[in-house]
Amino acid sequence: MNLEIVTPDSKVYEGEITSIALPGIDGSFQILNNHAPIVSALGTGKMKIVDKENQTQEYTISGGVVEMNNNKVIVLAESI
Repeated sequence: MNLEIVTPDSKVYEGEITSIALPGIDGSFQILNNHAPIVSALGTGKMKIVDKENQTQEYTISGGVVEMNNNKVIVLAESI
């Protein structure tokens, strides 16, 4: 699936991933390939990305919104 992470200042990440774990406002959750469409508010915490080469990247975010639709994930983060 494709991931795009955007802050008010810049595009932080764009590429193909296999999973993403996010800090939701009611607890952490994970999005995998072919996940049902979702829009969710994000809290402060760690965001963990696993790319196609099985490499892991972590970012600390402070709020925002995530949208998943048709295997495209867009994270609009307040700050990273």
